[in-house]
Amino acid sequence: MKISFEVQSALANENPVVALESTVISHGLPYPTNLETARRLEQLIRDGGATPATIAVLNGEFRVGISDEELTHLAESKTIRKISRRDLPIASAMKLDCATTVATTSYLANRAGIAVFATGGIGGVHRGYSADVSADLPELAQTPITVVCAGAKMILDLPATREWLETNGVTVLGWGCDEMPAFYSRESGIDVDQRVDSADEVASIIKARDELGLSNAILVTVPIPTEFEIDRETMERAIDHALKKAFAEGVSGKRTTPFLLSEVSKITEGRSIAANIALLENNARIAAEIASALLR
Repeated sequence: MKISFEVQSALANENPVVALESTVISHGLPYPTNLETARRLEQLIRDGGATPATIAVLNGEFRVGISDEELTHLAESKTIRKISRRDLPIASAMKLDCATTVATTSYLANRAGIAVFATGGIGGVHRGYSADVSADLPELAQTPITVVCAGAKMILDLPATREWLETNGVTVLGWGCDEMPAFYSRESGIDVDQRVDSADEVASIIKARDELGLSNAILVTVPIPTEFEIDRETMERAIDHALKKAFAEGVSGKRTTPFLLSEVSKITEGRSIAANIALLENNARIAAEIASALLR
């Protein structure tokens, strides 16, 4: 693992650090929107008084904190591999360039000593096939990190995902809300474990988990800003259409989520991309607040 000088210095001086994933750069957004968003997220974290640590694998080396040139490479290259935890030994041995998912970013951030991670949405249980469970979920059950997100991606089976998190001991907090957001929508009808209204409240819960010696992640689920919300009925129609197309074309496995997100973007005429960027930026700001509160 190679930790950038900026991130090393912040950790050594006990300054707040926020981890960022790289899959959203390489596989989540189109170019050049992906690069602009990645730079914007890092700047928002700095503006919030914390140090950003974008995580990726470059030439087989696990990187925590990357340069702008490396960020550009992740955004432009068509050969970046999307990897989860199971792929780490392959990526290392084969000297690959890879983008990290929520699972891989959580694992590497925790190994580097980073306590807070900002992302868009976590993976979960896929619709229509309950055995298809994202590797994000078991990683969250065994890695003591705090993930700031907009809930699980709406293309998933949200009730089943919430049940999985509950069964496996992952604490779900609602940032200023009493129910788990549904990514593009602020409401899901699914309860959280506890509402929180400040970064200090989140920090207290994180510290209590650590003092108890628990190994689970804490999810801080943040509703998308109101002006970018897409109503659930519109999204359900778009997702249903995308799922049918994926089935017809035989899309499966790790190709499923990028395919569905791309199709939903086409159906919503780009509204879903604007919403995705808005919630990513909002989550980065809040993650910086939490990371700062944790060290106060």
